[in-house]
Amino acid sequence: MSERGIVLVVDDERTVREGLVRALEGAGLACAAVPGIATARERVALGDVACVLLDVRLKDGDGLELLRELRAARPSLPVIMATAYGDSDRTIAAMREGAFDYVTKPFDLDALLATVTRAVRGAASAPAKGAPAPAPPREGSTATLIGSSAPMLAVWKAIGRAAASDVPVLITGESGVGKELVARAIHEHGARKGRPFVAVNLAALPPGLVESELFGHEKGAFTGANARREGRFESAADGTLFLDEIGDLEPALQTKLLRVLQDGVFERVGSQAPLSSRARIVAATSKNVEPRTAGVTLREDLYYRLGVLRIEVPPLRARKSDLALLVDHTLQRIGAASGRRRALSEAAMAALVRHEFPGNVRELVHVLERACVMSASDVLDAADLALPTGAGVASATSGASRASGASEDDDGGSLDLRASVEALERSLVRKALRRAQGNRAEAARLLGIARPQLYAKMKDLGIDPDAA
Repeated sequence: MSERGIVLVVDDERTVREGLVRALEGAGLACAAVPGIATARERVALGDVACVLLDVRLKDGDGLELLRELRAARPSLPVIMATAYGDSDRTIAAMREGAFDYVTKPFDLDALLATVTRAVRGAASAPAKGAPAPAPPREGSTATLIGSSAPMLAVWKAIGRAAASDVPVLITGESGVGKELVARAIHEHGARKGRPFVAVNLAALPPGLVESELFGHEKGAFTGANARREGRFESAADGTLFLDEIGDLEPALQTKLLRVLQDGVFERVGSQAPLSSRARIVAATSKNVEPRTAGVTLREDLYYRLGVLRIEVPPLRARKSDLALLVDHTLQRIGAASGRRRALSEAAMAALVRHEFPGNVRELVHVLERACVMSASDVLDAADLALPTGAGVASATSGASRASGASEDDDGGSLDLRASVEALERSLVRKALRRAQGNRAEAARLLGIARPQLYAKMKDLGIDPDAA
Protein backbone atom coordinates (compact mmCIF):
# COMPACT_ATOMS: atom_id res chain seq x y z
CA MET A 1 0.00 0.00 0.00
CA SER A 2 2.99 2.29 -0.24
CA GLU A 3 1.43 4.07 -3.23
CA ARG A 4 -1.16 5.38 -0.81
CA GLY A 5 1.44 6.90 1.52
CA ILE A 6 2.63 5.95 4.96
CA VAL A 7 0.98 5.51 8.34
CA LEU A 8 2.65 7.74 10.93
CA VAL A 9 2.63 6.40 14.50
CA VAL A 10 3.04 9.11 17.16
CA ASP A 11 3.63 7.66 20.65
CA ASP A 12 6.19 8.49 23.33
CA GLU A 13 6.52 4.86 24.47
CA ARG A 14 9.21 3.10 22.43
CA THR A 15 7.80 -0.40 22.94
CA VAL A 16 4.35 0.75 21.77
CA ARG A 17 5.82 2.44 18.67
CA GLU A 18 7.87 -0.60 17.73
CA GLY A 19 4.99 -3.01 18.31
CA LEU A 20 2.62 -0.93 16.17
CA VAL A 21 5.16 -0.60 13.37
CA ARG A 22 5.62 -4.37 13.29
CA ALA A 23 1.88 -4.98 13.22
CA LEU A 24 1.17 -2.36 10.55
CA GLU A 25 4.04 -3.45 8.32
CA GLY A 26 2.95 -7.05 8.77
CA ALA A 27 -0.42 -6.03 7.33
CA GLY A 28 1.28 -4.54 4.25
CA LEU A 29 1.15 -0.90 5.32
CA ALA A 30 4.13 1.41 4.87
CA CYS A 31 4.88 2.89 8.28
CA ALA A 32 7.01 5.40 10.20
CA ALA A 33 7.09 6.26 13.90
CA VAL A 34 8.03 9.35 15.92
CA PRO A 35 8.01 10.01 19.69
CA GLY A 36 6.29 13.36 19.97
CA ILE A 37 4.49 16.39 18.54
CA ALA A 38 7.56 18.26 17.27
CA THR A 39 8.88 15.28 15.32
CA ALA A 40 5.37 14.51 14.05
CA ARG A 41 5.06 18.01 12.58
CA GLU A 42 8.37 17.54 10.78
CA ARG A 43 7.38 14.13 9.40
CA VAL A 44 3.94 15.26 8.21
CA ALA A 45 5.56 18.23 6.45
CA LEU A 46 7.30 15.80 4.07
CA GLY A 47 3.92 15.26 2.42
CA ASP A 48 3.81 11.47 2.15
CA VAL A 49 1.73 10.72 5.27
CA ALA A 50 -1.64 9.12 4.48
CA CYS A 51 -2.82 8.48 8.04
CA VAL A 52 -1.72 9.43 11.57
CA LEU A 53 -2.14 7.16 14.61
CA LEU A 54 -1.75 9.73 17.37
CA ASP A 55 -1.51 9.21 21.14
CA VAL A 56 -3.60 11.70 23.12
CA ARG A 57 -1.11 12.23 25.95
CA LEU A 58 2.47 12.92 24.86
CA LYS A 59 5.46 14.14 26.86
CA ASP A 60 5.94 17.24 24.71
CA GLY A 61 2.30 18.29 24.40
CA ASP A 62 -1.36 17.47 23.93
CA GLY A 63 -2.30 15.21 21.04
CA LEU A 64 -5.60 17.08 20.64
CA GLU A 65 -3.67 20.28 19.82
CA LEU A 66 -1.80 18.46 17.06
CA LEU A 67 -5.10 17.03 15.81
CA ARG A 68 -6.46 20.58 15.45
CA GLU A 69 -3.32 21.69 13.61
CA LEU A 70 -3.51 18.78 11.20
CA ARG A 71 -7.23 19.26 10.58
CA ALA A 72 -6.60 22.94 9.78
CA ALA A 73 -3.61 22.30 7.52
CA ARG A 74 -4.73 19.02 5.89
CA PRO A 75 -8.46 18.46 6.41
CA SER A 76 -8.48 15.24 4.38
CA LEU A 77 -5.69 13.59 6.40
CA PRO A 78 -7.30 10.96 8.67
CA VAL A 79 -6.09 11.10 12.27
CA ILE A 80 -6.86 8.18 14.60
CA MET A 81 -6.55 9.13 18.27
CA ALA A 82 -5.30 6.55 20.78
CA THR A 83 -5.24 6.55 24.57
CA ALA A 84 -4.93 4.30 27.58
CA TYR A 85 -7.30 6.52 29.55
CA GLY A 86 -11.10 6.40 29.65
CA ASP A 87 -11.64 10.15 29.25
CA SER A 88 -15.09 11.13 28.02
CA ASP A 89 -14.32 14.81 27.41
CA ARG A 90 -11.22 14.02 25.34
CA THR A 91 -13.04 11.36 23.33
CA ILE A 92 -15.88 13.76 22.56
CA ALA A 93 -13.46 16.60 21.78
CA ALA A 94 -11.43 14.40 19.42
CA MET A 95 -14.48 13.30 17.45
CA ARG A 96 -15.87 16.84 17.39
CA GLU A 97 -12.56 18.13 16.04
CA GLY A 98 -12.73 15.64 13.18
CA ALA A 99 -10.73 12.60 14.30
CA PHE A 100 -11.26 9.63 12.01
CA ASP A 101 -11.73 7.38 15.06
CA TYR A 102 -10.73 7.01 18.70
CA VAL A 103 -9.19 3.76 19.95
CA THR A 104 -8.11 2.63 23.40
CA LYS A 105 -5.16 0.68 24.76
CA PRO A 106 -4.50 -2.19 25.00
CA PHE A 107 -5.21 -2.35 21.28
CA ASP A 108 -7.40 -4.94 19.63
CA LEU A 109 -4.96 -5.33 16.74
CA ASP A 110 -7.46 -6.81 14.28
CA ALA A 111 -9.88 -3.93 14.86
CA LEU A 112 -7.06 -1.35 14.79
CA LEU A 113 -5.67 -2.67 11.49
CA ALA A 114 -9.15 -2.59 9.97
CA THR A 115 -9.59 1.03 11.11
CA VAL A 116 -6.18 2.12 9.79
CA THR A 117 -6.80 0.36 6.46
CA ARG A 118 -10.14 2.14 6.05
CA ALA A 119 -8.48 5.46 6.87
CA VAL A 120 -5.66 4.96 4.36
CA ARG A 121 -8.02 3.91 1.59
CA GLY A 122 -10.29 6.85 2.33
CA ALA A 123 -7.35 9.26 2.21
CA ALA A 124 -6.24 7.82 -1.13
CA SER A 125 -9.65 8.51 -2.69
CA ALA A 126 -10.24 11.89 -1.02
CA PRO A 127 -10.10 15.08 -3.10
CA ALA A 128 -7.00 17.26 -2.81
CA LYS A 129 -8.87 19.96 -0.90
CA GLY A 130 -11.03 19.05 2.05
CA ALA A 131 -13.61 20.79 4.18
CA PRO A 132 -12.85 24.03 5.99
CA ALA A 133 -11.16 23.88 9.36
CA PRO A 134 -13.46 23.28 12.33
CA ALA A 135 -14.51 26.01 14.70
CA PRO A 136 -12.22 26.73 17.66
CA PRO A 137 -12.64 24.20 20.48
CA ARG A 138 -15.06 24.94 23.25
CA GLU A 139 -14.58 23.86 26.80
CA GLY A 140 -17.21 21.55 28.24
CA SER A 141 -17.73 19.03 30.96
CA THR A 142 -19.63 15.77 30.97
CA ALA A 143 -18.65 14.93 34.53
CA THR A 144 -22.08 13.47 35.22
CA LEU A 145 -21.72 11.04 32.33
CA ILE A 146 -19.45 8.42 33.83
CA GLY A 147 -17.86 5.34 32.27
CA SER A 148 -14.81 3.93 30.52
CA SER A 149 -16.29 0.71 29.11
CA ALA A 150 -16.43 -0.07 25.39
CA PRO A 151 -20.18 0.70 25.16
CA MET A 152 -19.64 4.12 26.75
CA LEU A 153 -16.65 4.85 24.51
CA ALA A 154 -19.01 4.38 21.56
CA VAL A 155 -21.38 6.92 23.17
CA TRP A 156 -18.55 9.45 23.69
CA LYS A 157 -17.57 9.14 20.03
CA ALA A 158 -21.15 9.56 18.87
CA ILE A 159 -21.56 12.67 21.05
CA GLY A 160 -18.42 14.14 19.52
CA ARG A 161 -19.68 13.58 15.99
CA ALA A 162 -23.08 15.03 16.89
CA ALA A 163 -21.50 18.09 18.53
CA ALA A 164 -19.54 18.81 15.35
CA SER A 165 -22.74 19.07 13.31
CA ASP A 166 -26.08 20.82 13.64
CA VAL A 167 -28.51 18.13 12.45
CA PRO A 168 -31.33 16.61 14.56
CA VAL A 169 -30.34 13.77 16.89
CA LEU A 170 -32.43 10.88 18.20
CA ILE A 171 -31.23 9.34 21.49
CA THR A 172 -32.60 5.92 22.36
CA GLY A 173 -32.25 3.73 25.41
CA GLU A 174 -34.08 2.40 28.43
CA SER A 175 -35.49 4.65 31.12
CA GLY A 176 -32.85 5.85 33.54
CA VAL A 177 -29.75 5.44 31.34
CA GLY A 178 -29.03 9.18 31.08
CA LYS A 179 -30.46 10.27 27.73
CA GLU A 180 -30.88 13.89 28.85
CA LEU A 181 -27.25 13.93 29.99
CA VAL A 182 -26.23 12.84 26.49
CA ALA A 183 -28.35 15.63 25.01
CA ARG A 184 -26.74 18.19 27.33
CA ALA A 185 -23.27 16.89 26.43
CA ILE A 186 -24.03 17.39 22.72
CA HIS A 187 -25.13 20.95 23.49
CA GLU A 188 -22.16 21.74 25.77
CA HIS A 189 -19.57 20.49 23.29
CA GLY A 190 -21.17 22.09 20.23
CA ALA A 191 -21.30 25.51 18.64
CA ARG A 192 -24.49 26.38 20.58
CA LYS A 193 -22.86 26.21 24.00
CA GLY A 194 -23.76 29.28 26.04
CA ARG A 195 -27.17 29.51 24.37
CA PRO A 196 -30.38 28.11 25.92
CA PHE A 197 -30.83 24.41 26.54
CA VAL A 198 -34.56 23.78 26.98
CA ALA A 199 -35.82 20.33 28.00
CA VAL A 200 -39.41 19.11 27.69
CA ASN A 201 -40.65 15.74 28.92
CA LEU A 202 -43.60 15.11 26.59
CA ALA A 203 -44.83 12.13 28.60
CA ALA A 204 -45.19 14.30 31.72
CA LEU A 205 -47.48 16.88 30.10
CA PRO A 206 -51.28 16.60 29.93
CA PRO A 207 -52.23 15.88 26.29
CA GLY A 208 -54.27 19.07 25.96
CA LEU A 209 -51.36 21.29 26.98
CA VAL A 210 -48.56 19.86 24.84
CA GLU A 211 -49.21 22.09 21.81
CA SER A 212 -49.31 25.24 23.93
CA GLU A 213 -46.21 24.16 25.83
CA LEU A 214 -44.25 23.64 22.62
CA PHE A 215 -45.51 26.45 20.41
CA GLY A 216 -46.98 28.95 22.88
CA HIS A 217 -50.42 30.58 22.68
CA GLU A 218 -52.15 33.92 22.20
CA LYS A 219 -54.37 35.56 24.76
CA GLY A 220 -57.87 34.07 24.57
CA ALA A 221 -56.79 31.08 22.50
CA PHE A 222 -58.55 28.78 24.95
CA THR A 223 -60.16 28.88 28.38
CA GLY A 224 -57.59 30.07 30.89
CA ALA A 225 -55.29 31.68 28.31
CA ASN A 226 -55.32 35.06 30.00
CA ALA A 227 -52.15 36.35 28.33
CA ARG A 228 -49.84 35.60 25.44
CA ARG A 229 -47.28 32.95 26.35
CA GLU A 230 -44.10 31.91 24.59
CA GLY A 231 -43.63 28.21 23.95
CA ARG A 232 -40.50 26.11 24.32
CA PHE A 233 -39.47 26.67 20.70
CA GLU A 234 -39.30 30.40 21.34
CA SER A 235 -37.57 29.91 24.71
CA ALA A 236 -34.91 27.76 23.06
CA ALA A 237 -34.22 30.57 20.54
CA ASP A 238 -31.01 29.57 18.71
CA GLY A 239 -30.01 27.03 21.36
CA THR A 240 -31.07 23.39 21.77
CA LEU A 241 -34.58 22.04 22.36
CA PHE A 242 -34.57 18.59 23.96
CA LEU A 243 -37.81 16.64 23.43
CA ASP A 244 -37.84 13.69 25.80
CA GLU A 245 -40.14 10.69 25.19
CA ILE A 246 -40.89 11.72 21.62
CA GLY A 247 -42.68 8.40 21.15
CA ASP A 248 -45.56 9.75 23.29
CA LEU A 249 -46.28 12.74 21.04
CA GLU A 250 -49.80 12.59 19.61
CA PRO A 251 -50.14 12.27 15.80
CA ALA A 252 -51.52 15.76 15.13
CA LEU A 253 -48.56 17.37 16.87
CA GLN A 254 -46.13 15.06 15.09
CA THR A 255 -47.27 16.70 11.85
CA LYS A 256 -46.59 20.17 13.27
CA LEU A 257 -43.20 19.12 14.61
CA LEU A 258 -42.27 17.69 11.23
CA ARG A 259 -43.11 21.05 9.66
CA VAL A 260 -40.78 22.84 12.08
CA LEU A 261 -37.99 20.40 11.29
CA GLN A 262 -38.46 20.77 7.55
CA ASP A 263 -39.31 24.47 7.20
CA GLY A 264 -38.33 26.04 10.53
CA VAL A 265 -41.79 27.60 10.88
CA PHE A 266 -44.61 27.30 13.46
CA GLU A 267 -47.55 29.31 14.87
CA ARG A 268 -48.70 29.92 18.40
CA VAL A 269 -52.05 28.40 19.36
CA GLY A 270 -54.73 30.91 18.40
CA SER A 271 -52.56 32.70 15.82
CA GLN A 272 -51.89 32.36 12.11
CA ALA A 273 -48.77 34.53 12.14
CA PRO A 274 -45.76 32.33 11.30
CA LEU A 275 -42.77 32.35 13.63
CA SER A 276 -39.28 31.12 12.81
CA SER A 277 -37.45 28.49 14.83
CA ARG A 278 -33.66 28.44 14.91
CA ALA A 279 -33.36 25.81 17.64
CA ARG A 280 -31.54 22.53 17.17
CA ILE A 281 -33.79 19.57 17.95
CA VAL A 282 -32.51 16.65 20.02
CA ALA A 283 -35.16 14.02 20.79
CA ALA A 284 -35.12 10.94 22.99
CA THR A 285 -37.28 7.91 23.64
CA SER A 286 -37.28 4.83 25.83
CA LYS A 287 -39.78 3.15 23.49
CA ASN A 288 -39.24 1.20 20.30
CA VAL A 289 -39.99 3.74 17.56
CA GLU A 290 -38.58 1.79 14.60
CA PRO A 291 -40.85 2.28 11.58
CA ARG A 292 -43.19 -0.50 10.51
CA THR A 293 -43.06 -2.16 13.93
CA ALA A 294 -46.26 -3.29 15.62
CA GLY A 295 -47.56 -0.75 18.11
CA VAL A 296 -45.26 2.10 17.01
CA THR A 297 -47.15 5.40 16.69
CA LEU A 298 -44.28 7.68 15.63
CA ARG A 299 -44.62 8.76 12.00
CA GLU A 300 -42.05 7.17 9.74
CA ASP A 301 -41.08 10.46 8.08
CA LEU A 302 -40.68 12.11 11.49
CA TYR A 303 -38.54 9.21 12.69
CA TYR A 304 -36.12 9.60 9.80
CA ARG A 305 -36.08 13.38 10.11
CA LEU A 306 -35.30 13.23 13.83
CA GLY A 307 -32.84 10.38 13.53
CA VAL A 308 -30.36 11.93 11.11
CA LEU A 309 -27.93 10.98 13.86
CA ARG A 310 -28.93 8.28 16.33
CA ILE A 311 -27.23 7.49 19.63
CA GLU A 312 -28.07 4.33 21.58
CA VAL A 313 -27.28 4.64 25.29
CA PRO A 314 -26.48 1.22 26.84
CA PRO A 315 -28.25 -0.05 29.96
CA LEU A 316 -26.20 -0.32 33.14
CA ARG A 317 -26.27 -4.12 33.07
CA ALA A 318 -24.38 -3.97 29.74
CA ARG A 319 -21.54 -1.94 31.28
CA LYS A 320 -21.07 -3.35 34.75
CA SER A 321 -17.34 -2.51 34.52
CA ASP A 322 -18.39 1.15 34.97
CA LEU A 323 -20.16 0.41 38.25
CA ALA A 324 -17.25 1.29 40.55
CA LEU A 325 -16.74 4.63 38.77
CA LEU A 326 -20.43 5.46 39.02
CA VAL A 327 -20.57 4.54 42.70
CA ASP A 328 -17.50 6.61 43.53
CA HIS A 329 -18.79 9.63 41.61
CA THR A 330 -22.23 9.43 43.22
CA LEU A 331 -20.87 9.07 46.74
CA GLN A 332 -18.52 12.00 46.18
CA ARG A 333 -21.43 14.15 45.02
CA ILE A 334 -23.57 13.12 48.00
CA GLY A 335 -20.64 13.72 50.34
CA ALA A 336 -19.97 17.19 48.94
CA ALA A 337 -23.61 18.13 49.55
CA SER A 338 -23.85 16.63 53.04
CA GLY A 339 -20.32 17.24 54.28
CA ARG A 340 -19.97 13.56 55.10
CA ARG A 341 -17.87 11.14 53.05
CA ARG A 342 -19.30 7.63 52.63
CA ALA A 343 -17.87 4.40 51.28
CA LEU A 344 -19.15 0.90 50.46
CA SER A 345 -18.15 -2.31 52.17
CA GLU A 346 -16.98 -5.23 50.05
CA ALA A 347 -20.31 -6.95 50.66
CA ALA A 348 -22.23 -3.88 49.48
CA MET A 349 -20.19 -3.62 46.30
CA ALA A 350 -20.68 -7.33 45.63
CA ALA A 351 -24.44 -6.88 46.04
CA LEU A 352 -24.43 -4.06 43.49
CA VAL A 353 -22.44 -6.17 41.02
CA ARG A 354 -25.01 -8.97 41.33
CA HIS A 355 -27.99 -6.65 40.88
CA GLU A 356 -29.44 -6.29 37.37
CA PHE A 357 -30.53 -2.61 37.75
CA PRO A 358 -33.75 -2.53 35.71
CA GLY A 359 -33.90 1.20 36.55
CA ASN A 360 -30.33 1.70 35.29
CA VAL A 361 -28.16 4.58 36.52
CA ARG A 362 -31.16 6.41 37.95
CA GLU A 363 -31.88 3.39 40.16
CA LEU A 364 -28.24 3.18 41.28
CA VAL A 365 -28.24 6.84 42.29
CA HIS A 366 -31.55 6.38 44.16
CA VAL A 367 -30.22 3.30 46.00
CA LEU A 368 -27.08 5.13 47.15
CA GLU A 369 -28.92 8.33 48.13
CA ARG A 370 -31.44 6.36 50.18
CA ALA A 371 -28.69 4.35 51.88
CA CYS A 372 -26.81 7.52 52.82
CA VAL A 373 -29.96 8.98 54.38
CA MET A 374 -30.99 5.85 56.25
CA SER A 375 -27.61 4.60 57.47
CA ALA A 376 -25.77 6.11 60.45
CA SER A 377 -22.50 4.49 59.39
CA ASP A 378 -19.82 5.99 57.16
CA VAL A 379 -19.34 2.56 55.55
CA LEU A 380 -22.50 1.34 53.84
CA ASP A 381 -23.15 -2.40 54.04
CA ALA A 382 -25.25 -4.61 51.76
CA ALA A 383 -28.25 -4.38 54.08
CA ASP A 384 -28.14 -0.56 53.90
CA LEU A 385 -28.70 -0.71 50.14
CA ALA A 386 -32.08 -2.43 50.57
CA LEU A 387 -31.85 -3.98 47.11
CA PRO A 388 -34.86 -6.01 45.93
CA THR A 389 -34.45 -9.78 45.89
CA GLY A 390 -36.32 -10.38 42.64
CA ALA A 391 -35.79 -13.05 40.04
CA GLY A 392 -33.09 -11.11 38.20
CA VAL A 393 -30.96 -10.75 41.30
CA ALA A 394 -31.55 -14.31 42.42
CA SER A 395 -30.63 -15.62 38.98
CA ALA A 396 -27.39 -13.65 38.83
CA THR A 397 -26.46 -14.67 42.37
CA SER A 398 -27.20 -18.36 41.91
CA GLY A 399 -25.35 -18.34 38.58
CA ALA A 400 -22.27 -16.89 40.22
CA SER A 401 -22.47 -19.42 43.04
CA ARG A 402 -22.72 -22.36 40.68
CA ALA A 403 -19.76 -21.08 38.70
CA SER A 404 -17.58 -20.64 41.79
CA GLY A 405 -18.76 -23.73 43.65
CA ALA A 406 -19.15 -21.63 46.80
CA SER A 407 -21.82 -22.46 49.36
CA GLU A 408 -24.41 -19.83 50.25
CA ASP A 409 -26.15 -18.93 53.49
CA ASP A 410 -29.88 -18.56 53.69
CA ASP A 411 -29.53 -14.75 53.96
CA GLY A 412 -27.86 -14.25 50.58
CA GLY A 413 -24.62 -16.21 50.48
CA SER A 414 -20.95 -15.32 50.54
CA LEU A 415 -20.16 -11.63 50.91
CA ASP A 416 -16.55 -11.90 49.75
CA LEU A 417 -16.30 -9.23 47.05
CA ARG A 418 -13.40 -10.70 45.09
CA ALA A 419 -14.88 -14.20 45.03
CA SER A 420 -18.35 -12.93 44.04
CA VAL A 421 -17.07 -10.68 41.26
CA GLU A 422 -14.72 -13.37 39.95
CA ALA A 423 -17.52 -15.94 39.92
CA LEU A 424 -19.86 -13.60 38.08
CA GLU A 425 -17.19 -12.68 35.53
CA ARG A 426 -16.36 -16.33 34.91
CA SER A 427 -20.03 -17.14 34.38
CA LEU A 428 -20.55 -14.23 31.97
CA VAL A 429 -17.39 -14.95 29.94
CA ARG A 430 -18.33 -18.61 29.54
CA LYS A 431 -21.87 -17.66 28.55
CA ALA A 432 -20.59 -15.20 25.95
CA LEU A 433 -18.19 -17.77 24.48
CA ARG A 434 -20.99 -20.32 24.23
CA ARG A 435 -23.36 -17.84 22.61
CA ALA A 436 -20.63 -16.78 20.16
CA GLN A 437 -19.84 -20.46 19.45
CA GLY A 438 -16.22 -19.95 20.43
CA ASN A 439 -15.70 -16.82 18.30
CA ARG A 440 -13.67 -14.62 20.64
CA ALA A 441 -14.20 -11.40 18.72
CA GLU A 442 -17.98 -11.90 18.90
CA ALA A 443 -17.77 -12.89 22.57
CA ALA A 444 -15.85 -9.69 23.33
CA ARG A 445 -18.51 -7.69 21.49
CA LEU A 446 -21.28 -9.34 23.52
CA LEU A 447 -19.44 -8.51 26.75
CA GLY A 448 -18.80 -4.91 25.68
CA ILE A 449 -15.00 -5.20 26.01
CA ALA A 450 -12.05 -5.22 23.62
CA ARG A 451 -10.66 -8.56 22.46
CA PRO A 452 -7.34 -8.15 24.36
CA GLN A 453 -9.35 -7.55 27.53
CA LEU A 454 -11.26 -10.78 26.90
CA TYR A 455 -7.98 -12.71 26.46
CA ALA A 456 -6.68 -11.24 29.72
CA LYS A 457 -9.91 -12.13 31.53
CA MET A 458 -9.84 -15.70 30.23
CA LYS A 459 -6.25 -16.08 31.41
CA ASP A 460 -6.96 -14.57 34.85
CA LEU A 461 -10.09 -16.71 35.31
CA GLY A 462 -8.47 -19.90 34.05
CA ILE A 463 -10.99 -20.37 31.24
CA ASP A 464 -10.12 -22.74 28.40
CA PRO A 465 -11.94 -21.30 25.35
CA ASP A 466 -12.27 -24.71 23.72
CA ALA A 467 -13.80 -26.21 26.85
CA ALA A 468 -16.04 -23.14 27.32
